[in-house]
Amino acid sequence: MLHPIFHLIANQPQLLGNHAQAYSELIGTELALQSAAWIRRALLGAVMLGLLCVAVVLAGVAMMFWITQMNVIPSETLWVLASVPAVPAVMAAVCGVILLNVRTEPAFAELRRQAQADIALLRSLPT
Repeated sequence: MLHPIFHLIANQPQLLGNHAQAYSELIGTELALQSAAWIRRALLGAVMLGLLCVAVVLAGVAMMFWITQMNVIPSETLWVLASVPAVPAVMAAVCGVILLNVRTEPAFAELRRQAQADIALLRSLPT
């Protein structure tokens, strides 16, 4: 005796086409979501790296300025030399924290759930 799925395919083939179309739409949606998440993570990482580079350069400039002007700069204004590179460093740290705390669903999780539901339905059909 044939499985009921073969009778369904033989009698109503448009259902198989509709099901395949739904799967293709689900794959397209999942690809769009995953690519958006990957792009967001890449941009956040690039911004973080750029801010770190700016902070390192500004820290080097501040250190050179402090060393060359030790006797000229009053000690009350040294906070300015420290705060200028600290701003991009703090911004880079914020980007890093956001990047580490972004939780994304595993790739194609909904597609896996749908395929598992279809397989469970097929297994539950009487033969």
